[in-house]
Amino acid sequence: MTTKMAGSRLALGVAGGLVIGFLALLAIVGMTVWLGERSNALFQETALQRDTRIAAVELRDALRTAESSQRGYLLTGNEIYLAPYDTAKARARQQISDLARLVITGSQPPPFLSRLRETVDEKVGEMDQSIALKRAGSDADALSMIRSNRGKALMDEVNVFLYGAMLDADEKSTLFGIEQQKNAAMLRWVSIVAAFVIVLVVAAVAFTVYRNRQEIAQARDEVRAVNLTLEERVEKRTQELELARERAEVLLSEVNHRVANSLQLVAALVHMQSKSVTDESAKGALKETETRIHAISQIHKSLYTSSDVTSVALNDYLGVMLDNLGVAMRNDGHTARLTSLLDPVFLPTDESISLGVVATELVTNAFKYAYPAGQSGDIRVMLRKLPEGRAELVVQDDGIGLGATVRPGGTGLGSKIIAAMAAALKTNVEYINRTPGTAARLEFSTAQTL
Repeated sequence: MTTKMAGSRLALGVAGGLVIGFLALLAIVGMTVWLGERSNALFQETALQRDTRIAAVELRDALRTAESSQRGYLLTGNEIYLAPYDTAKARARQQISDLARLVITGSQPPPFLSRLRETVDEKVGEMDQSIALKRAGSDADALSMIRSNRGKALMDEVNVFLYGAMLDADEKSTLFGIEQQKNAAMLRWVSIVAAFVIVLVVAAVAFTVYRNRQEIAQARDEVRAVNLTLEERVEKRTQELELARERAEVLLSEVNHRVANSLQLVAALVHMQSKSVTDESAKGALKETETRIHAISQIHKSLYTSSDVTSVALNDYLGVMLDNLGVAMRNDGHTARLTSLLDPVFLPTDESISLGVVATELVTNAFKYAYPAGQSGDIRVMLRKLPEGRAELVVQDDGIGLGATVRPGGTGLGSKIIAAMAAALKTNVEYINRTPGTAARLEFSTAQTL
């Protein structure tokens, strides 16, 4: 009981520790996965803000380059100043498109984007117009546009929008960096706590196992001490039971021996009585009774000469019984030849007695009625094993056959005995007209077959 309780306590402790350790490990894995996904998202957001700032700076630089090229041309009239102008305008348009793509985060663009587009378009249009006037020779009109400060106002407005976009990108990048630092710190603390929990679980499980081993060792010593005396008692009791079993077997063998001797004595008395009887019918009845007694006696003889008193080997029992029966029938003047073919079949003792009586009656009837008036022929007894724990006993002859009645000239006692013994075996005897001759077949269930 103590060992069982210790084993149950160990199982519960180990199971609890494993559950806690699993939960701690699950927390680490879950936090790591979540922080990894969050870090990836923050990295993408940071990259987006960086690209937004770059696009804003490059848009501003492109407009400044175009404006410097415009002013150089207006002041000097030298076309060489316009060399970077077209490239700068193309860069400005490309950067405004890139900036729009980067800052649009939903279905609606931010409010400043449309105004920025308009302002950039106005600035580019103002520069194109002034350059066209200069090329047309209207220097005064071109300079008048410059002095109106319209271009400067547009450029200042563009700078305001771009500075706001750059400032927003820088603020978001800073916030993302701070969040990444917090997440990293959180992961460190979760890992530390989980590792501490796992260490505690391992220590608790190790302590539980150690204590359980101590308890099991103590219980084993106690059981060993008890077993020392128990083994002695068991050995002594086993010897007593073995001696009792041997005595019982000897006693049972002696009982069977005495029963067989008593039956042989009864058969001898019946035989002596038949010698003193002059009535042929009475003499025949006594002979049949003697034969039946011999059949039952043979069972008990088989039992006290065998090591197994619970079952009978039918092939050995019937072989000896048929040999004795054949000799007795020939001594009575019958000339038929009795042969047998017997498979090794085992049957319980009580059922073997019933089967032996049936076989005796069938063979006796074959001798008496199959070959009347001194006729000779064959009588065959066959014991066959059948599938599924079944067997059959068949008695055949080549005599005159069944005819009008099954037992002509008999008293009917043999038929009643056969029917009673077959009923004890939970079966019945089937008579078959073979033409010539008769076959009596009895199928029954066996205890075991070899």
